[in-house]
Order: sequence, then C-alpha cells, then structure tokens
Amino acid sequence: MDLYTSMDQKATATIRGLIMDGTRQANSGHPGGAMSSTDMAYILFKYHLRYDPDHAQWINRDRFVLSAGHESMLLYSLLHLQGRLSMEELKKFRQLHSLTPGHPEHGLTPGVDATTGPLGQGFGMAVGMAIAEAALSAQLGNDIINHYTYALAGDGDLQEPVALGAAATAGHQGLGKLIVFYDKNNAQISGNTDRADSTNMALVFKGFGWQVLEIDGHNHVQINEAIEQAKTDNNKPTLIIGHTVMAKGAAHVEGDHNTHGSPLKEEEIEATKEKLGLSVNKKFSVSDDVYLHFQSGQSERRKEVTTWNQKVETKSKEDEVFARNMDNILQNHQFSALTTVDFPAGEKMATRNAFGKVLAHMAQQSNFLIGGSADLEPSNQTKEFADLVGEFTKDDRSGRNIAFAVREFPMATMINGITLHGGLKAFGATFLVFSDYAKAAMRLSALQELPVLYVYTHDSFYVGEDGPTHEPIEQLAGLRAIPNHIVFRPCDARETAVAMQLSMEIKDKPVSLALTRQSLPTLDTEDLYEKVKKGAYVLTGEEFDRPDVLLIATGSEVHVALETAQQLSDLKVRVVSMPSMELFEQQPQEYKDRVLPPKATYRVSIEAGTTFGWGKYVANGWSFGIDHFGLSAPAGDLEKEFGFTADHISPLVRERMPR
Repeated sequence: MDLYTSMDQKATATIRGLIMDGTRQANSGHPGGAMSSTDMAYILFKYHLRYDPDHAQWINRDRFVLSAGHESMLLYSLLHLQGRLSMEELKKFRQLHSLTPGHPEHGLTPGVDATTGPLGQGFGMAVGMAIAEAALSAQLGNDIINHYTYALAGDGDLQEPVALGAAATAGHQGLGKLIVFYDKNNAQISGNTDRADSTNMALVFKGFGWQVLEIDGHNHVQINEAIEQAKTDNNKPTLIIGHTVMAKGAAHVEGDHNTHGSPLKEEEIEATKEKLGLSVNKKFSVSDDVYLHFQSGQSERRKEVTTWNQKVETKSKEDEVFARNMDNILQNHQFSALTTVDFPAGEKMATRNAFGKVLAHMAQQSNFLIGGSADLEPSNQTKEFADLVGEFTKDDRSGRNIAFAVREFPMATMINGITLHGGLKAFGATFLVFSDYAKAAMRLSALQELPVLYVYTHDSFYVGEDGPTHEPIEQLAGLRAIPNHIVFRPCDARETAVAMQLSMEIKDKPVSLALTRQSLPTLDTEDLYEKVKKGAYVLTGEEFDRPDVLLIATGSEVHVALETAQQLSDLKVRVVSMPSMELFEQQPQEYKDRVLPPKATYRVSIEAGTTFGWGKYVANGWSFGIDHFGLSAPAGDLEKEFGFTADHISPLVRERMPR
C-alpha cells in the first residue's frame, strides 16, 4: 500500500495539535501517550480500517478498541477526521454532557466500539470481539462476516494480568484476525516502566502462540508493513510492538513521563506547534487538505458496504434460514422468542441443574447462544450445553462452548467483547464466590448496558465441605450494589426457568443468576412468569391485608420461610419470594405496597448471605442471615450450625415480635 508521506506527516502533526489543545483546554487528560501512539493509530485508521462512513454500527466493520482508554483524545481526533465528531465536541473534551468524555464510552460516542479506561479490559474485550467474528463467520458465511479486530494497548494494559489471561486464550484459539498494537513508550504516570517491570513481552506473547512484530512505532512505512504482515498469518493473533517516545513531537518534554497524565503548558504547546509546522496562534485547527486526505478512501469504503448489502440481499432471497438469522441479528431480537422448560411441581432439583437443562433447551433453538465456564462445566451444569453445541476451537469455529480455563476476570471481559460485537448472546459461568474475580468487568457490562449473562452456582454456605474459601457470604450484596444490573436468586427450578427466559429478553443490562448446589422442592406457583418479572410476589398469606409477620426470602431460604410459616400457624403470616430486588424496585409503588403492605411493619428477611442491604425491606423487623464466614462440613450440619431451619427461626420470630 502506497503512503502519502508529506500529507501523512501533516495529518499526524495536526492530530498531535488537537491532542494538545483538547487536554489543555480541559486542563485535564493524558497527552503524552496519545502523542506517542499517534503514528500507529493514524496509519491504521487512514489506510487499513474498514468501516461505513455513514453508519458507525455496520456489523462487518473492523473493530477498534482503545484499550489505553486514557489516550481518548487521540481516538476523538481520528473520529473527527472521519466525520463522526464535530470540532465543537473536541472543544468540550471532558466537559459535562459532551460526546468526548475522559475515557471512551460505547453507546455515547459514534465510532467508539468499547468503553475503556480500566486498563487491560479493552484488550480482553478485543479478544471477545475476535471470537465473535470467527463464530459468526462460521454461522453466516465468510462472505458476510469477515473483518479484523484491532486494539491499541500500552504498558499499563499489559501490566494488568487480565490482559495476559485474555491473550493466552487468543493464542490458544488461534485468533488470526486479532491485531494488537503495543505502544511501548516505557513511561507511565509514576515514572519510567523499568522502575517496576522488566518483562520481555515479545517472549511472553510468543509463548502464548502469537506472532510478534517489533517496529519503530513512529516510522509510517514500518507500521504499514507490520499491519500487512499481520494480516498474512490467519492462524495466530499478532502483537505489533511499536517502540515509541512519550509525547512524541513535543518541543522540550519528549520522553518525559510527566506528560502521561498532565496537559502540556501553553508555551510548550506553542513551541511544539512551531516544531511540527502548525499554526502557533490557532487552536483546534485542521486544514482542508488534511480533511480531504484523511477521507479520500471513503468512497471506496461506501462501495464496499454497498457490495456487502447486495450480498446479504441476494443470499437472503436464496436462503430463508439465513434471511431469518440475519434479520434477527440486525434487529437484535433473536433471543426474546426462546422458549424455556416447564418443570413439574413436587420434583426436587438444584437450581443449577434446572439452569443447565434450560440452557441446553435454548441452545437447540438458536445457533447464536455462546459461552462457557471457567473450568467448572460439570459443577456449573454447562456440560450438556457443551455436548450439544460442540467446542469452539481454532479448528472448528462452529462450536459454541468456549473453554475459558480458570480465568474468571478475562472470561468476563471476553464475553463483554462478544456482546459488544453484536449478533450473539454470551454467558460465562463460575462459582458465586468467584464473582469477585469478575466484578470489574461486570461493572463495565452494566456501564455499557450489555445483556451479558453471568451464571454463578454454589450460591451459599451449602457448598459445605469446601469450606469458607468457597462459601459466598458478601457476594450477593456486592452484585446487587452494581447499578444497571439484574440479580436473580431463584427459589426452585421453575423460578430458574423464568429467570432464564427474562435474561434472554432483557437487552440493556447484564443479568446474574445465583444458583444452588443443593436440591430444592419445585413449588406449584401459578402465573409465575408475571410474578418473577415483577421481582417479588406473595407465595402464601395473600389473604391477610395486615399480616402479623411478613417473611421475605430468596433462593433456598424461601423453603425455610414456608416451613417457618407453618410453625407459626396461629399467626397471620405472609411469605414473599423475592428472586430479584432490582426488578422489584422497578415496579410501581402500588404493586410494591400490595406485596409489602406499609402497615405490615414486622418483617423478617431470610437469606443465606450477609444481611447487608435488607434493611430497606424489613421495616421494624430484622434480618436473619450470615454475617461471618462459613465452615468446612457437610451442608446439613452447617444448616443446623448456622440456624437456617424453621425450628430455629420460628421461635426467634415469636420472641422478637413487637408487643
């Protein structure tokens, strides 16, 4: 590919000018790394990146993830040159309600493919996008889905172990259409990187099974050739290590680590602009020839999109199944119609087993349900799914079970990336206690409004013999604290089935399922879908307008509450199942008052986890839970030890009743 040397130099100088002006005007931001990465990002965006100039969400576009999200002013400058962002938005960098926040936000800024900033996670999301590309290509055809995923990472990204876990998966899976630029400028916020790290990343990534290319990250010819070479290896992802200089082009502070997180001073910006051949007295300035040069390939990009649309139209006419799948993907409604399993009342079953059966049932209805377990398939009950859909491997992209290995945090970032790509429903499974490993990525799921499904089994001290290290106590409260996130803790197989159905229908937030290891009776509850959809409902005692005591429970403790109510038969007792606090909070006040009557102030919550968070529901009552770590013993022994029996709880309810 021929480069236009003089205009390329002018364009990169212009981008550096925008970076300096944006961070200076905001009096906030990170110019140094953005300036060091400018050349690699520019050559990619100008000469290689495939996109639709008119529709940022074209599904067959190349993806770009700025894993080094603090370099956001670089990405915004490139999006401005593409025509996606106005100059006014660049001037409002980091200001209230702008499209140019401090770190890129998916869903806010056109052309931003992922919300990044927490280092390492962008890398993992890029791996997930590459997985999605390979999986969708296998399902829809290489003529329909065939694109690259690019990411730009810095030293901080690779210092976060989550990136290395995702990189190991990418190498193992042979994701040859994943290309990552590593801006190795050897400087970070506290000083030079050699203060803390001497890892040979080239050797590490070669060990992961990556193709590794090392170049001068400011040499446009070398950058272009490295991208071309990366594309020739379809069996290995590529790491392009660009040796760069922090704040490249700056007049006096090139290489200074202090430029990482501090805007350049006005006099330094003026001197740098003079050095780069830019107008010293103009801010946020882009000449017409730079716009024309940068956008000169857009007519070809439009032709490519038109050709692609024609292929989709022709293939849709010839293949009804393809047409239906493609329409569902583009309209994002292919999972809402999935049916669930109706379990018979009276049957005893662990809710994790019920989940496994529903997952397998749904997998037979859609080829676009994909995910896996962190090396816990038999325990998480994802094995039936795996056996049905086959393994996703570098030799067979049609399989839909992903072996994530023991990598909960990388797994969560990858399923975020799969979901961001579009067209697939992604899930990841592990034990509830290990949700702590995934929490940072779950936060980004919620922030990006991604309908990711997190499956957490072994949801309480009933794990038993594995002991306190594996018995979740505070995890439910932690999950419930995440905004824009739905947590289900179903009480039986039927509530689990409905929770799964709802998780497929929810399109703008992640869902977590907390599921039991132990078997529970399946209740005979009518209109269960509508009840679970509201988050909480009355199981027994609806006839009492003002019950003497109101028992609220989730999961396995719903059955304890029912048994407790039987032992309090001389009292007016209402039992409420609350599978989802979040859905309950979304209901009209009239419904909430119907389930939890304001006059019924003596309430007791029962849950095998910390009592934290239950205060808003128990009014003048109290919470029965476990505010200490567990023990190693058979589950039945622990149940008695910790008092999670009707024989223990019912006398307490009587003793503490207001007189």
